[in-house]
Amino acid sequence: MYKVFVNDKPLFLTNEISKETNFQLFLLESVDIVQLIIKIFQNKIQKAYLYHPDEKQIMKTLKSKIPVNKAGGGLVYNKKGEVLFIFRGGKWDLPKGGIEKGEDIEATAMREVEEETGVKQLTITKKLQKTYHVFKRNGVYKLKVTHWFEMTSDFEETPVGQIEEGIEKAAWFHPNEIPEILKNSYENIKLLFEEDNISFQ
Repeated sequence: MYKVFVNDKPLFLTNEISKETNFQLFLLESVDIVQLIIKIFQNKIQKAYLYHPDEKQIMKTLKSKIPVNKAGGGLVYNKKGEVLFIFRGGKWDLPKGGIEKGEDIEATAMREVEEETGVKQLTITKKLQKTYHVFKRNGVYKLKVTHWFEMTSDFEETPVGQIEEGIEKAAWFHPNEIPEILKNSYENIKLLFEEDNISFQ
């Protein structure tokens, strides 16, 4: 099953039909995806499932219905075990951005971290899950697929938010501060911390 966030509400893509009733079920093959997205943005739908019988075809089918933007981002630790966050649009987020022509996704992720926070000396330690969310640009809804990587950095200077990208600040947080930070973050960012098994002391 995949979770795609639309306005921070989950759209579940599944090949199983559950017996729950507190959601709306749509057939992925035939659904008008844009109309569904608009209804979620208008708060007319809180939770929806998109059903497709073949799990291997689910994401491919969704991508055939909506333009896709590929991005890379980093969950970065410093030598003290603190995690790098950016503050933009009133929420805490992780540095990420779109892939450039001829770039591989690991290079995108490291470049974006450096551009958005000034943090250098990055090393990728492992690949994390991809996250999916829908955004609107120039009147068109798009699916952003972000490839996340866990990284470490020996950088000891103060991170600086990239003003031209609307980043008000960049900061390191100790693991015990992260639960509070995540209260004012995005659902797909929370997923990464579930996966990365950060122990909140």
